[in-house]
Amino acid sequence: MDYCITTDRLTKRYGQEVSVNRIGLAVPIGTVYGFLGPNGAGKTTTMKMLLGLVHPTEGDICVLGQNVNEKNRLSVLRNVGSLIDSPSYYGHLTARENLEIVRSLRGLPKGEIDAALDTVRLTGTGNKQASKFSLGMKQRLGIAAALMGRPKLMILDEPTNGLDPAGIQEMRELIKSLPAQYGMTVMVSSHLLSEIGQIADHVGIIRKGELVFQDTLASLHAKSSRHLALRTSDNERAATLLPNSKGTDGWLTLPQLTDEQAAEASLLLAQNGIGIVRMEQREKSLEDIFLEMTGTEAAL
Repeated sequence: MDYCITTDRLTKRYGQEVSVNRIGLAVPIGTVYGFLGPNGAGKTTTMKMLLGLVHPTEGDICVLGQNVNEKNRLSVLRNVGSLIDSPSYYGHLTARENLEIVRSLRGLPKGEIDAALDTVRLTGTGNKQASKFSLGMKQRLGIAAALMGRPKLMILDEPTNGLDPAGIQEMRELIKSLPAQYGMTVMVSSHLLSEIGQIADHVGIIRKGELVFQDTLASLHAKSSRHLALRTSDNERAATLLPNSKGTDGWLTLPQLTDEQAAEASLLLAQNGIGIVRMEQREKSLEDIFLEMTGTEAAL
């Protein structure tokens, strides 16, 4: 598999405090990579190191096939768009005027402005000053500026923060469209598992500066272990007949069973005069898995 971003032992210390600890990112080309973790886990620091905004204490960074160093950092980053913290803009200017400044500084053709405005759905803002935009519109203006020149990689740090449900939906659709529309790779961070679960192909989970999971979203789902839960008329006796069962909170839990095995268990209990009051299949949610991996309450 080809990767747009890789890091080796990437570390950032502030004095004795370790903010990011020897992480090895692997972001596949052409995917939406969700960088997930609680607030303060090291997501923003990691992204700033990728962009050269923070100098690593140690470790290597490879972006778009090039090992990033002080000599080539600017040339590599010409193919990277980003939105870190809050978007930068001139409040007294319109969306188009703001993008004209970006276009002029980067020497891009004028058509880039219309393309960027259309992608983020800001073509109808006319003469409205950016200072009067809603938070969602300001976020989209920031992404429009990052899209100028159609970079190969987009790095977005918590782009849905502070948005209302409609704004979150718009941002989600925009991010999901970028790989197919422009062939971009998108790395997006969030502390909201539900958001990452709806937009990402691959996921990295960071906890206290350490990468505790990295794989496809499907692999994360696969960690959801299924089991069968029973409530019977006599759980104590039922447990002696079903040796693999465990009792908790008035329920008996069994490992995942086939239909035939479940039928055999049901018949065994009935033959011993034990009625099944309720039987249901359960599995860990993504939130449960996130909680186990990060040791924090999952944000929904």
